[in-house]
Amino acid sequence: MLVRDAMTPHVATVAPGDSLQLAAARMGELDVGALPVTEGDALLGMITDRDIAVRAVARGMDPSSTRVAEAMTPQSIWCYEDQDTLEAARIMEAMALRRLMVLDRGQRLVGMITVDDLASVARQERVAGEVIDRSAARRPA
Repeated sequence: MLVRDAMTPHVATVAPGDSLQLAAARMGELDVGALPVTEGDALLGMITDRDIAVRAVARGMDPSSTRVAEAMTPQSIWCYEDQDTLEAARIMEAMALRRLMVLDRGQRLVGMITVDDLASVARQERVAGEVIDRSAARRPA
């Protein structure tokens, strides 16, 4: 299965000039712990709840005036939407990630794939395989 078939499209994002307070509020509304940081469709990095707590608040920075760019993780690990989900799983395992940004071949952010998405794909493929096996076993010789 391709990543585009398992990913969540149209992910919420924040801009590098947004405040940490806005980023945290958006995370709270969406019940997520990380948001991609973008300018247009270009992926610049990630901001996590941990980035906000450890890189900013713990150092005395004011979340209402500190910009996302000051606390975000600028390196982003990603995959392409036309890669196989097994490739995405290998990247996530190698980098110990629970989520992976998804880009199109024009380097534009098009979605996100998570460990839960990959687990769902594995379950679907296992069930499909079991159905095929049972169907083949019932077929007369």
